Amino acid sequence: SFRVFYLAPLTMRNTGVAAIVLVASLCNVCVACFVPPLSRAECGIRPLPSSADAFTRPPLAQIGRTNCLAMVSSPTTPETNPRMLVNEGMEKFRRGDVEGSIESFNMAEKAEKNLRPYLWQRGLSYYYADLFQEGSDQFKIDVSVNPLDTEEVVWDIACQLRLEKGDLTKVSKMSLPKGKTDRRRIMATIYTLFRGDGATEHDLLVAGQSGSKSDEFYSLYYLGLYCEARGETSKAEMYLRQSILTDYGRGSNDYMTSCAKVHCKLRGWV
Repeated sequence: SFRVFYLAPLTMRNTGVAAIVLVASLCNVCVACFVPPLSRAECGIRPLPSSADAFTRPPLAQIGRTNCLAMVSSPTTPETNPRMLVNEGMEKFRRGDVEGSIESFNMAEKAEKNLRPYLWQRGLSYYYADLFQEGSDQFKIDVSVNPLDTEEVVWDIACQLRLEKGDLTKVSKMSLPKGKTDRRRIMATIYTLFRGDGATEHDLLVAGQSGSKSDEFYSLYYLGLYCEARGETSKAEMYLRQSILTDYGRGSNDYMTSCAKVHCKLRGWV
């Protein structure tokens, strides 16, 4: 049997070009194997609408971050359907049930063993469950199949900073492939700040204030995450509370706005 995936027009490279990829489920291969090693935002690959919710996250800076996993046909029972289990985990997380979300993500992996490198949602849940080593491990394996994903690198650093009491010198930092940069100014600045490559908190604030509504949210959210990872709790609270009060933080369905809200609730900041 086959599952049909399609490539949206690759406006980053060849404007107007679209392709249809048929993936044999019995081969159990990823669509990413058929395209150059682009980031999730660049590759433009997404499941058909019926399955998009479980494996995609709403747009980051109006570009989008899509999971390139081509899932094999899923069983119909909720207990063994990975797509439904991932959706279930995401909804549990949004409600603040972090431990319950991890259970659902684990069940999804059990139902589809090849899902592990694509469970970035579980990595986020690990962070908020204070399971920082597990979070770091998740983000590292994510990057192993998608080396251009800036956010996975950032979250791995955040997990390690929590393990190392905020000491960046003790962190084993992943990096983008040599010669590659994130063309989104906001993410490039976040990446450089977390890696200690020269960007400052002020730089990230300016990038957020001079960008889009989503840029404003992301700058404040990641500033809060950065300060918390470094043990600067008061500043973290200030930034995180500001992030959820932005237009994007209040009005977007982006999964990361849910992370910011859960973050504040867990810390008792709202």
